[in-house]
Amino acid sequence: MDRKIRIVMAKPGLDGHDRGIKVLASAYRDAGMEVIYLGLRQTPEMIVSAAIQEDADVIALSVLSGAHMTVFPRVIDLMKENEIDDVLLTGGGIISDKDKESLTDIGIGQLFGPGTPVQETVDYIINWVKNNRR
Repeated sequence: MDRKIRIVMAKPGLDGHDRGIKVLASAYRDAGMEVIYLGLRQTPEMIVSAAIQEDADVIALSVLSGAHMTVFPRVIDLMKENEIDDVLLTGGGIISDKDKESLTDIGIGQLFGPGTPVQETVDYIINWVKNNRR
């Protein structure tokens, strides 16, 4: 790859539990990625705007509040509105298998739950970007 993977990470909505996403942000930096961590209480509009400004390869969201069926679809809709079709939308949280399947069906990438080995998420992101970066 000719440049580092750029990943925009955020905690959308009112979810204030940010320990996990901070651990992942550090791991992604250690893996050689350029991490733009937007922090807590981000709106879908703020997240997509940052991804555009930062020329991101990946948007990664952490949703532990149960709002995943609202947040992920809104972000993917905004990505489509802005003709962003070469950026991975992925993330994690407390998400049932049924909801994961529904979200995957609308274009969201793999979603990870608590306890997922960090390296599994790193490998997924690297492989997705390697196979999809234009």
